[in-house]
Amino acid sequence: MTEDLKSMDGSFDQLGLTEPILKAIREVGYEVPTSIQFKTIPLLLAGHDLIGQAQTGTGKTAAFALPILQALDVGQNRVQALVLVPTRELALQVSEAIHTYSRYLGSVRVLPIYGGQPIQKQLGRLRSGVHIVVGTPGRIMDHLRRGTLSFESLKMVVLDEADEMLRMGFIEDVEWILEQIPGNRQMALFSATMPREVRRIANRFLQGPATVESSHKTLTVPTTEQLYMNVSEQNKLEALTHFLESEPSEAVLIFTRTKTEAADLAEKLQGRGYAAEAMHGDLSQAQRESVIRRLRNGQVEIVVATDVAARGLDVERISHVINYDIPYDTESYVHRIGRTGRAGREGKAILFVTPREQRMLREIERYIGQRIGPIKIPTKADIAARRIALFKESIRKTLAKEDLELYLSLVEELAEEGFDMAEIAAAAARLARGDKPLEVVLEPEPVQVENGMVRLFIDAGRRDGVHAGDIVGAIANEANVPGQEIGGIDIYDRFTLVELPLPYKEQVLKRMAHTRIRNHPVSIRVAAPDKDKPDAIRRQRKRTGKKGPTRASKKGSRR
Repeated sequence: MTEDLKSMDGSFDQLGLTEPILKAIREVGYEVPTSIQFKTIPLLLAGHDLIGQAQTGTGKTAAFALPILQALDVGQNRVQALVLVPTRELALQVSEAIHTYSRYLGSVRVLPIYGGQPIQKQLGRLRSGVHIVVGTPGRIMDHLRRGTLSFESLKMVVLDEADEMLRMGFIEDVEWILEQIPGNRQMALFSATMPREVRRIANRFLQGPATVESSHKTLTVPTTEQLYMNVSEQNKLEALTHFLESEPSEAVLIFTRTKTEAADLAEKLQGRGYAAEAMHGDLSQAQRESVIRRLRNGQVEIVVATDVAARGLDVERISHVINYDIPYDTESYVHRIGRTGRAGREGKAILFVTPREQRMLREIERYIGQRIGPIKIPTKADIAARRIALFKESIRKTLAKEDLELYLSLVEELAEEGFDMAEIAAAAARLARGDKPLEVVLEPEPVQVENGMVRLFIDAGRRDGVHAGDIVGAIANEANVPGQEIGGIDIYDRFTLVELPLPYKEQVLKRMAHTRIRNHPVSIRVAAPDKDKPDAIRRQRKRTGKKGPTRASKKGSRR
């Protein structure tokens, strides 16, 4: 049977999923299923084999992951599901998604298996028991040949991005793996296209499959300029306010994933002086209409919304759409940015992209068939320049339109008292600005050391029993930074300084936000320019008589 996917108005509650799974996806921020999820999930829950023809980024990971989790017997510590993917990055992405969806199902063990990772680590995890394996074909074959991966208890097999595996030359490996799998299992195959070789695999290994097709029908508006900004999760709010203050705009629509985030961001923007309102699923229809009416009338300049709340929102004066949270699927991106560039007007769409979301950026570009241009986070100098330009413009307008005779008389009187005309004008401008300064105080940049390295501060040191191996192990394991990339480590009594290549900075700060080293919870931040410099610390130690640092070797035990 074949189902053509159209826009579906429904909820996850209708799909037959259990409450622990529904609770997890509600917390993630999913409000309604995408079209591929709406059609696929019930079919997989009913036990059908399935062919899903859908682009990456349409929400298909949840489409197969949720049925896998629902069929799982957590009490049976054996491999019950296998997901074959073409790349290491996708293996990690799918594993993390499954782990997130399973948070209320007990101790669900998911293992990503791929080349380049030490096989001993994988062997140890497999021996201790795993429920779901997500892996690339080469490494899965390796484990099968070693006898370290068993398919005895396998219930479900998923081939994700089958056409990409074909393109990368894995299709024969995939066939060999499928030949090792017992016949009494369910199978799903997902592919953006259906070349002959992929169709041959489907015909050979799937049994009476349902076919679900997701049509690629909506493209972006040509009058909308699309740009993306690389940000870290920690500096999103600063990046947003810098952009808002440096960019001329009429009305701005900002998208977040969840209603909680929408309410929180709107409140933070209000606290920074913006006329911002939240619009989400908890608002009544009357409240929603009030927000839209005030946006149309110019009483509100920023609306922070979720995807569902923004349905049907049609306000011509929206000049900017900002994807504060990257959407879960490519179709949502298209729907979001369609809110600007209306009625032939020019619009601008900005996409915030964190380091871990680069893949989704590429999928969005593939889906819309064009590149999205990069922009930098506006600097404080940019903001100051924008403030000055706006103030100049307001003065020009006043000079052109206002009756200034009374003020001219006042200025002439002050000039007769001996004041310079330019200084009088500057003083008047200063009074007009009030508590809104033109200048922006420039904060120092993070401490950067030679060769593109950055120095990080960790609040644990010798007194906590910390050694170089603990630091390297924590950064390597928690933040996935290769040990050889880690630079010098200075261990003091109460803290440690460690040097890293600058590109790893945000990744380490985010992933190690709640790390423990030697069973002590630690915090990690960029070393401050003055107080955390080694010279300053040495001076402080000399004054207080405390010991200086241990310049540690990276060799030693791993955490």
